[in-house]
Amino acid sequence: MYSLVIPVFKNEDSIPDLLAEVSDMNRRLGGQLETVFVVDGSPDRCYQLLEERLPGLGMKAKLLLLSRNFGSFAAIRAGLAAAGGKYLAVMAADLQEPPALVERFFSILAQEDVDVVIGTRESRQDPWMARITAQAFWRLYRTFVMHDVPVGGVDVFGCNRQFRDRLLQFEEAHSSLVALLFWLGYRRRIVTYERQKRRHGKSAWTFGKKFNYLLDSVFAFTDFPIKVLMGVGGLGMAISLALGALIVTARLVGVISVPGYTATALLITFFGALNIFGIGLVGSYAWRAYENSKGRPLAIVMLEKEFPSADERKSKGQQQ
Repeated sequence: MYSLVIPVFKNEDSIPDLLAEVSDMNRRLGGQLETVFVVDGSPDRCYQLLEERLPGLGMKAKLLLLSRNFGSFAAIRAGLAAAGGKYLAVMAADLQEPPALVERFFSILAQEDVDVVIGTRESRQDPWMARITAQAFWRLYRTFVMHDVPVGGVDVFGCNRQFRDRLLQFEEAHSSLVALLFWLGYRRRIVTYERQKRRHGKSAWTFGKKFNYLLDSVFAFTDFPIKVLMGVGGLGMAISLALGALIVTARLVGVISVPGYTATALLITFFGALNIFGIGLVGSYAWRAYENSKGRPLAIVMLEKEFPSADERKSKGQQQ
């Protein structure tokens, strides 16, 4: 049995094409596909459309509705927890990742000694601004968070049940699912693909969300900001000592007769700002540690429905 997890948020226009693609995939996999749709508090009619159309497809599926928008990575985790397949994969609802890629994930997991397969974009058909921001995001991610992340970034992946179980043991708030995939290790395979042009709607993965996710990833996986702060602080102290020695020398030889208020004000301003910046960095780490200590669930499943496949319905009818 294969399980496909699809987080859904503001994808109302994509639902018909998405269901057609998933249904075709199920036929190619011999009816062995279980699809888990996780509606992440979407404000449109995504849940209603899926609830109406899934029973008529004759394929095994689950439909989860989260109580609010928790974010795509929390939705993915909820879907992985509900999935029952031996091999699992994640696919976006906007169909920018070709469905054939998911089938390739399943094939690799079933035939090779691999625990996790990660898809990375070799090229993309997005608008130029989206390409630029994505390239900048993943370049920063590779530099400051996880060096093993491919240059093209990561949006989709597949894994076996053992890897899934280990991944779900981590219940960190404000963390990075992508970084966890690489931090866990295991036997990994990278697969390249071409990201397709978006068929419907506009991406909800805005610059603000990317920036916040990058900050969460940095504060969850690296102490680089603290090291930078220590370096800047050390450099500032060295400059201050050198400047102090220069001023004392100038005072002794009579070059300076009256203390300069400008230099004093500049030094106070600079080191005051540096101190505030340092407190902000330490506070960011402290806040995330505090959030994790609360033990709140990462997502709340408000409703869950199961839709048996046509064969399961037929078998159940014969038993009755």
